[in-house]
Amino acid sequence: MGLIFEVEIEEEEEEVQEDVAAVLVPPPNFAAVEEGIYRSALPGKINFAFLETLGLRSIIYLCQEPYPEENLGFIRCRNIRLFQFGTEGTKKSCAAELRRSIVEALRVLIDVRNCPVLIHCKQGKHRTGCLVACLRKLQNWCLPAVFEEYKNYAGEKSRAGDLKFIEEFELDSLKLCMYSIIYQYHGYDFNKRRLLYHEDPLPLTRIKSL
Repeated sequence: MGLIFEVEIEEEEEEVQEDVAAVLVPPPNFAAVEEGIYRSALPGKINFAFLETLGLRSIIYLCQEPYPEENLGFIRCRNIRLFQFGTEGTKKSCAAELRRSIVEALRVLIDVRNCPVLIHCKQGKHRTGCLVACLRKLQNWCLPAVFEEYKNYAGEKSRAGDLKFIEEFELDSLKLCMYSIIYQYHGYDFNKRRLLYHEDPLPLTRIKSL
């Protein structure tokens, strides 16, 4: 009886461990920005099973520090491409440095070939918030709505410097270099927005918002 009892306990423990492993835990500050575009804080091992469900093709990493080895192992095994645009953080970076990183990241973000894509920095608040905010400006969101979304994720750590950067961010140079990429909306439904890619170069990319 004692042996049978011990075997039953071991089987129950194994079942509990399997149940725990099956739980999908999103990274902190995780959210869907658009269909195929996500944002979060730096994922950890506990988040890997959840990330697998997203079918990611790319990750945009907005920090200077090397990508954690554990995370590198995860993305290499799944052929996820890493784009790193390192800045010291919006509090320490000069506006010119931050702007360069944001522009380069936007070029990656709006190309459908890189989606589904996850954007993240360390906390998913300031650098990630600035990139998403600039994407919203590209989508012709009104500034109050852009600020509201930024503040929603930054919380009490919202930075006046970030808001100033977002307000002053100009899209003209980005629009001029967006050859072969069209950002277009289909219908009024938020879920119908898509990124389209055309093989033939165009003289100038048109950006539409309905």
